[in-house]
Amino acid sequence: MGTIVYQKLVRDKIPEIIRADGQEPDLRILDDDEYRKKLLEKLVEEAKELLESGGDIGERADVAEVLKALDKSFSFSDDDVEQARGQKASARGGFEQKIYLEKVVTND
Repeated sequence: MGTIVYQKLVRDKIPEIIRADGQEPDLRILDDDEYRKKLLEKLVEEAKELLESGGDIGERADVAEVLKALDKSFSFSDDDVEQARGQKASARGGFEQKIYLEKVVTND
């Protein structure tokens, strides 16, 4: 008998999957502030997994799921997010031109 320590936010059905495997999860429910913080940490975790996978669609779906939960947690509507995205794209552009900035030579 052993213990595996995770200490991370997991999807809603993970506890029942663990129980179905004959194991017992030790869980707690997060308050709203901690939930948002853990969602942001989860986004970084999932983004790293997407990077490491080379662009796997399943990993991309995980990123989308975390973003969906973040939007709900912060009460952002799809329209809010799209409007903010559009404003940033208008001011700074998108990523279509594949520009990679190597360095900037300053006038100092």
